[in-house]
Amino acid sequence: MNVPRLVVAAPSSGSGKTTVATGLMAAFSERGLTVSPHKAGPDYIDPGYHALATGRPGRNLDAFMCGPELIAPLFAHGADGCDLAVVEGVMGLYDGAAGRGELASTAQVAKLLRAPVVLVVDASSQSRSVAALVHGFASFDPQVRLGGVILNKVGSDRHEVMLREALEEAGTPVLGVLRRAPQVAAPSRHLGLVPVAERRADAVAAVAALAAQVRAGCDLDALMALARTAPALSCEAWSPATALARSRGAAPDPAPHTPAGLDSAGVSREVRAAPDQQGNGAAPNRRPVIAMAGGAAFTFSYAENAELLIAAGAEVVAFDPLRDEALPEGAAGLVIGGGFPEVYAPELSANEPLRKAVARFAAQGRPVAAECAGLLYLARSLDGKPMCGVLDADARMSERLTLGYREAVAVSDSSLAPAGTRLRGHEFHRTVVEPGAGTAPAGPAWGFTHPERRVEGFVRSGVHASYLHTHWAAEPSVALRFAGAAARP
Repeated sequence: MNVPRLVVAAPSSGSGKTTVATGLMAAFSERGLTVSPHKAGPDYIDPGYHALATGRPGRNLDAFMCGPELIAPLFAHGADGCDLAVVEGVMGLYDGAAGRGELASTAQVAKLLRAPVVLVVDASSQSRSVAALVHGFASFDPQVRLGGVILNKVGSDRHEVMLREALEEAGTPVLGVLRRAPQVAAPSRHLGLVPVAERRADAVAAVAALAAQVRAGCDLDALMALARTAPALSCEAWSPATALARSRGAAPDPAPHTPAGLDSAGVSREVRAAPDQQGNGAAPNRRPVIAMAGGAAFTFSYAENAELLIAAGAEVVAFDPLRDEALPEGAAGLVIGGGFPEVYAPELSANEPLRKAVARFAAQGRPVAAECAGLLYLARSLDGKPMCGVLDADARMSERLTLGYREAVAVSDSSLAPAGTRLRGHEFHRTVVEPGAGTAPAGPAWGFTHPERRVEGFVRSGVHASYLHTHWAAEPSVALRFAGAAARP
């Protein structure tokens, strides 16, 4: 595989990686190139802006959750047939999983992809010192190839001249200079940027402004020339069918079709599957319908999870718990991923018909997989607002941020995994869930083994609910097991 590619990195968070990466994606897309967007690490929000800039699903490359061996294959899967790939880094260039050296760092991803790095430097409070900073990042790991610098938040023409002179002495190409432009900054709140799905019209305008800013301040021809210096990757592209075949030791299934309810950018829209005349549950001789929550309240999902479900024989249909009063027709499984239900608690609570439908669905023993936001939605209440009541637990906002990678083992048999299954995942929330006295028995979902030891989540009947975000490409048997549970009458 020989797709031109760049990794956009920075010395630290807050330097402008998302601004530059999204602007580059949009600017090159405006030139008529097919751009493949990627994000290092577990973040869900940035890929939404990437998808808006390129018209393609934003895909994550997380060496902790998926393993370093899957980074190049997952990249090749997403970038197949593209003219250019842009990978936005995570945190500082050399920051990764705590206590694990380079694991899951942007530097590791760049090395695994054999891609040149463009370093975005916040130059707002320095001049000649920028050369020392860049020299340190360029020389820290000789296997990381720093191809140039984009200077961000430059204050004036004179400031730009001083920065360029210093970097010229250091022998580092300046590939772009961006002035301070707060008008194109995306709004943030307690867990980072506000997702695209919550501000789509404003986000479209912001991405267009970023493209214009990058077009005016960056040398796109030089950046494209740098991207073309990336050598060919010798790897087999990941595919959901092959991953499932290896998981079960069988021949690959036929090529899956596009998921209903998901557009080219991975954005959910209202869709209904054809009625099967049997209510919930899979109809004979058809693919089981798995309803996947979307809309503004549930924006966190890895594209490969849905692709694996489709390859496992399911039909994935998106629905919006803020708008839809019923689950999709024929729903036989339910996936409720991450997002911001705490922001939309009054609206979610007001949709009583859907809350009752979800409760009935779970009571029938149908498979339900809920991650983080999904866990809160299944609780009895969220910040005092009635939710679905599937779980004997109440959720509320907290001052404490829970954040980090986790190593986990399944404690209870569930619709996702048998007990003993080991997975790596990620927690990221400012809420707590407080179990009630409990009239129906529920076992824990996961036992965390690193960095701390504790049990977490709920498993009851077909319901698996947990704070842990997981990437199913790391363990495709999860999708097989869930789709199989949905296919059962």
